[in-house]
Amino acid sequence: MNTSILNIEIQEFINSNLKTDIASLLLKGIPFNYIDPKDIIEQIEAKKSCEKKLPTWFSEKNIYYPNKLNIEQTSSETTARYKTNLVSGKSLIDLTGGFGVDAYFFSKSIDSVVHCEINSALSQIAKHNYKALNVSNIDCFNESGIDALNRIDQTFDWIYIDPSRRDHTKKKVFMLSDCTPNVKTLQVVFLKYAKHAMVKTSPLLDIKATKNDLQHVKALHIVAVNNEVKELLWILDRNSKWDFRIKTVNISKSSQQVFEFLYDEEQNAKIEYSMPLTYLYEPNAAILKAGAFTSIGNQLNISKLHKHSHLYTSEHLIDFPGRRFKIEKTIAFNKKIFVKEKIIKANVTTRNFPLSVSDIRKKLKIKDGGNIYLFFTTINDNSKVIVICTKV
Repeated sequence: MNTSILNIEIQEFINSNLKTDIASLLLKGIPFNYIDPKDIIEQIEAKKSCEKKLPTWFSEKNIYYPNKLNIEQTSSETTARYKTNLVSGKSLIDLTGGFGVDAYFFSKSIDSVVHCEINSALSQIAKHNYKALNVSNIDCFNESGIDALNRIDQTFDWIYIDPSRRDHTKKKVFMLSDCTPNVKTLQVVFLKYAKHAMVKTSPLLDIKATKNDLQHVKALHIVAVNNEVKELLWILDRNSKWDFRIKTVNISKSSQQVFEFLYDEEQNAKIEYSMPLTYLYEPNAAILKAGAFTSIGNQLNISKLHKHSHLYTSEHLIDFPGRRFKIEKTIAFNKKIFVKEKIIKANVTTRNFPLSVSDIRKKLKIKDGGNIYLFFTTINDNSKVIVICTKV
């Protein structure tokens, strides 16, 4: 951490050049001979990355930023705020603190937070930024979270772990056992030192396989932001032994779409199937990731078009955690039949269909956009159809 970065003149230079093209800035030259220009460029690029992702840090004075990769890997404020609502109590230890976003928000609902980070520069940056943000209930330890647990040798209300998903060569890894720390082998240690543990994993992880890797799962939170799954949050409880609840949430600026179900119920439930009726429903990304394909139909009393299509229908409009459409017409997938509809511009979606969107556009000469939505899908009699819709 180069503290010269915090000099008033350099901070003013960084803030005044956030919208300046980096190449032209380098060509013009950095007007400070006592600091490496690369350090200033790194601060500019990292701060720009925080404008939407981490507005609290972006708007605060004298924040020191790590490189862009650290910013990319950290939680957003949106997901960090969500996690804050999942914890309570007097103490929490973040074993993989990183830039410190999660620990910052945990400190809003937990009396005492410990931030562990093995990278000395990143630990120093987090400690400095907490002071700049006027946070006084976070202790920063520059050591492995596992070493800190053993050294402190005390119990906590919560342990939080966001395992590194890169190996020693910086290559991305996804399997739980390939991440650092190895949660699969260390989960017993976590629950020795804490009543509860929260494990953040990659959105790409298979839920069934991960469930088999983890013991004492009490709940799984699948968090999407603007219909893109960002985090899987596994809640471990040393007293939990049986079925667990999955909660899906899709967060946007104006609302949160929430849907919950029991994992075992989904595996054993049955659902009604139907031809397309008056309304069509497409689940959001968090529900699709959760695999709640039967539970959502049963809870909301709607029918499914086909076992593998994951589209739903009803006669009467309902509130639904996803997109809602009014069905104008359903036709067979046939070029001659489609041409008669005189649709030249539409939004195209495929579900359980043999052709890609680009292939369909090329074959049927459909331009992108407009107010018409076309769903190319398979229905319960295994026929291929086009459901012509308008958005509700």
